[in-house]
Amino acid sequence: MTARGLEHMEIGAGRTWRRFRRRRGGLVGLGVVVILLLTAFFAPLIAGNVPIVCRYQGRWSAPAIVETFRRVPVVGQWISPSKPFGLPSVDAKSHLSQEDVVFWPLIPFGPTETSSDSLRPPSSVHWFGTDRIGRDLASRMVHGTTVSMTVGFVAMGIATLIGLSIGGWAGYAGGWVDALFSRLIEVVTCFPVLFLILSVTVWLEPSIVNVMVIIGLTRWTSIARFTRGEFLRLREQEFVLAARASGAGPFRIAVRHLLPNAIAPALVTITFGVAQAILLEAALSWLGFGVQQPNPSWGNILRSAYVQLRWSPHMVYPPCAAIFLAVLAYNLVGDALRDAIDPRTETRTV
Repeated sequence: MTARGLEHMEIGAGRTWRRFRRRRGGLVGLGVVVILLLTAFFAPLIAGNVPIVCRYQGRWSAPAIVETFRRVPVVGQWISPSKPFGLPSVDAKSHLSQEDVVFWPLIPFGPTETSSDSLRPPSSVHWFGTDRIGRDLASRMVHGTTVSMTVGFVAMGIATLIGLSIGGWAGYAGGWVDALFSRLIEVVTCFPVLFLILSVTVWLEPSIVNVMVIIGLTRWTSIARFTRGEFLRLREQEFVLAARASGAGPFRIAVRHLLPNAIAPALVTITFGVAQAILLEAALSWLGFGVQQPNPSWGNILRSAYVQLRWSPHMVYPPCAAIFLAVLAYNLVGDALRDAIDPRTETRTV
């Protein structure tokens, strides 16, 4: 891409951000999204039964910090667990004594740690209470945030890759290629997504990986439609004709010239798609086809709360509030981003 094209993209991005900042709802939603992402990443430092930092047998270690960065896909392969507290069979609370220097997480309970305090109401010890087998709900909610954010972003990452590829190919090639992919998009769009996912999960082992893949393989159609439309609009523009005249091949033109200018409308769909993926994961976990116990997710926490609704109604509110706030936040960001990208909303007031 030429220097003039890069300058034009930077000016456009700055203009879009200025429009976005005028939407208060979008800024509030963005703030909630940032909080959720930080909570998801730093979950072991917020809630867990291993210390953040401790001095044990004359040696300093940071097991919770190590565990946090071990979850990073590439970096985690080069980081070893903090022994002995990083081992699953070791109970840090029984190993550490009052003489040891220990800094515990804000919520000093693991998401799968059980106790005899079952079905306790909210208190200063258990902020959201406990479930039927004594697990701390606040800790499970924090670690459930990691699951929901991971599902939302990974699933929509898969959907984005498929949607941009198919939509870009159809829009740039035109002709029979466009007709073929357009019919494919229409066919996939006609399927009821939830029932399709349920049909597929019947044949697969319920797991978070399968949930992410299935959602990603069924949520790409809107991205493909927007990308196709933008490629059709842009492929005859002067900068594309100039790239062809300079000898650039179709792949280079599509990736370096068309895609950066066509991705803005797709970003709105991706934002809404993350909210839908979070809601779908919660629904699948509620039905027993998503994240399995004892691993926490908002959906299976809500399912456990529903079973104990008569005896412990306090368990229902945290997962309901978390799902509602997450979906609302992403929708607010998507609405504000859509208005910011559309130049016809330049003078619209919030």
